[in-house]
Amino acid sequence: MKRGFYTIMSAQFFSSLADNALFVAAVELLRTSGAPEWQRAALVPMFALFYVVLAPFVGAFADSMPKGKVMFISNAIKVVGCLMMLFGHHPLLAYAVVGLGAAAYSPAKYGILTELLPASQLVRANGWIEGLTIASIILGVLLGGQLVGPHLSGVLLDFDMPGVDLGIDLPAEAAILSLVPIYALAAWFNLRIPRTSAELRPMPRNPLELLPDFWSCNNRLWKDKLGQISLSTTTLFWGVSGNLRYIVLAWSAAALGYSTTQASALVGVVAIGTAAGAVLASVQMKLEGATKVIPLGIAMGLLVILMNVIDTLWMAIPFLIILGGLGGFLVVPMNALLQHRGANLMGSGRSIAVQNFNEQACILALGAFYSLSTKFGLSAFGAITVFGIVVAGTMWLIGRWHKRNCKDHPEEVNRLLEIAKRDCH
Repeated sequence: MKRGFYTIMSAQFFSSLADNALFVAAVELLRTSGAPEWQRAALVPMFALFYVVLAPFVGAFADSMPKGKVMFISNAIKVVGCLMMLFGHHPLLAYAVVGLGAAAYSPAKYGILTELLPASQLVRANGWIEGLTIASIILGVLLGGQLVGPHLSGVLLDFDMPGVDLGIDLPAEAAILSLVPIYALAAWFNLRIPRTSAELRPMPRNPLELLPDFWSCNNRLWKDKLGQISLSTTTLFWGVSGNLRYIVLAWSAAALGYSTTQASALVGVVAIGTAAGAVLASVQMKLEGATKVIPLGIAMGLLVILMNVIDTLWMAIPFLIILGGLGGFLVVPMNALLQHRGANLMGSGRSIAVQNFNEQACILALGAFYSLSTKFGLSAFGAITVFGIVVAGTMWLIGRWHKRNCKDHPEEVNRLLEIAKRDCH
């Protein structure tokens, strides 16, 4: 890998670490303030909100300046959201602002991979990026759980700066403040990301001019015979896994009687399996063979339903690792294939924005459904059943869709696979 790739990985790791620790702190802040459970579940769709609303603009923004600068600005927005949560704004509003920063960050983070690396290294690069991202989820969720726990929170609350009173009285507030330096560290790495030779595309003076271009890019990717398969798979995967993060917290409380700190460890267990699956896929899979992993998605959906029969920790840990492993092995080659097709069709930043729009719209829709269902009495067990059926059934339909493409459009599918084997656009 080129040297700049490791700088990108470092920046992504610390930014994602803080994002996931902040999620746990926000859940605990809402819980201790007496907010209803549906508001805690609503954190997930609120984070996804700006991914959907600003999708036509963030891709063009990422393509208009060096990607490292875009990532630096995005991290600064995340810090603003973090401070809003700390100093009295509603956690749902503040977490939406953090999501705004993440929405602008993502096209730059993934887009620079297609600028820096050839196609033959995209699966490997995605494996490392996803593996490292999952590692940051593990450590971030664990860090957040420990920061709001009785031991670390006591130390943080006892720490005083002479002559300065920040008005921090709750463990969750102390945890949020401690995450600001981690965002700052990520920003430091952002400034050291190398400038690539990719041509910059200036933003138009009237941002509304981007809307027709965005919908054209979206339609182009959905009409592509490989792009549509990889996009539908990643959209489903992230839509479900984005909400599964909170569902595991709720399931841990219902099935095992766990606190937020204890339940956060089980979210980390899922992430361990996902990281292992991601790294294994990066070693074994090639770009042109990405569609072979579709059956794993069906198996993943069926496994999700089986969570309902698990009621002991010793059963939960290996089960959640296997579940995460299937997800990691599924998403890495599909994500790489989608990036490759998008970069060929419209440019890296715009293609990642289209990807984010679809994936985060799925997170938003499923998260809104789960939040409203919780408000009207749906249990964690019922949500797990619904999500498992959605995953298995939709992945079966995606598999049928790809087989139909291979049957009805064999020349087009083979041509695109041949392009995937070459290190050129």
